Amino acid sequence: MSLTPEQILHALARVQDPDLHRDIVALGFVKRLQIDGGRVSFAIELTTPACPVREQLKTQAEEAVRTVPGVTSVDVTMTSQVRSSVAMSSAPAAAHVANLKNIIPIASGKGGVGKSTVSANLAVALAATGAKVGLLDADVYGPTIPTLLGVTAQPEITAEQRMIPIERYGLKVISMGFFMKPDEAVVWRGPMLHKTVQQFLSGVEWGELDYLLCDLPPGTGDVQLSLCQLIPVTGAVIVSTPQDVALNVAQKAIAMFKKLNVPILGVIENMSAFVCSHCGTREEIFGSGGARQTAERMRLPFLGDIPLETALRKASDAGTPIVLSDPSSPVAQAFTRVAQQLAAQASIRAMQGAGSGQPVVTF
Repeated sequence: MSLTPEQILHALARVQDPDLHRDIVALGFVKRLQIDGGRVSFAIELTTPACPVREQLKTQAEEAVRTVPGVTSVDVTMTSQVRSSVAMSSAPAAAHVANLKNIIPIASGKGGVGKSTVSANLAVALAATGAKVGLLDADVYGPTIPTLLGVTAQPEITAEQRMIPIERYGLKVISMGFFMKPDEAVVWRGPMLHKTVQQFLSGVEWGELDYLLCDLPPGTGDVQLSLCQLIPVTGAVIVSTPQDVALNVAQKAIAMFKKLNVPILGVIENMSAFVCSHCGTREEIFGSGGARQTAERMRLPFLGDIPLETALRKASDAGTPIVLSDPSSPVAQAFTRVAQQLAAQASIRAMQGAGSGQPVVTF
């Protein structure tokens, strides 16, 4: 008796996505199913190239199909197609960001927690997976993304007076720092800040992006309000150090996003601990685990922790994110894991917006 697609799909329905809590057949992940005698081939199309369980799903799918009587070989191809989590909206700049599938503000309650360093490294880590990524430096008062990425050029302006973002390390980047002299300071009131945020969204040729990360200024001010009012966002990420004073203020940022009806994709603990490069001693300078406990108490996803390392500071000052300059280092690996968890949370939002629907399988 020859194998049938129904037999293969029945076996694959036992493979569950641990983040979406549904099987890969019902989710429509199974594509291009082909059967040739006892040879079975198909693709699994994930919702992000940064999927943290990519290899796990591949192994489980292979094992599931091999249990079907008559199967002699299994060939699984892993692909990805990032899905949009941004719903149709009447927000002022929504039409200009229609090609941006996931817009993710990265915020902190206070300054000095390393939010911009986290933003830059997460953006580069996502781009390294093959995703199309943009980085919007909305920290108008203290733009540090140009320094962190080693960018000194100014964006070109099209005939239609639209900015072409700088491309660096696989990212498309726009920052107020591109238009300021080193000794200049921005002293603006709310209306000017609102206009700048609007210009960075609707006046930039972003093209099609899987993820646009927005590095916000610290606190709960005009820039945060403008961004969330101008465009529909996927959800916000909160960066904090483990110490109580930072966590207390971070909770105010969480409260602000909730008032704006912006979901919280997760919390990141930066400067979690310092490990001496000479003796290996672990020093919890700012404490450790506080952000995880806060996330658990507030029932928010905890995306991971980033250690405090001298190498990270040196790489940032040199304008080369450590996920590129030393990808095998513990801190780079930590950024990669956090980026994967962030992508997973964005996928969950996208799938929730997509509704249940019917499974889609192509042959």
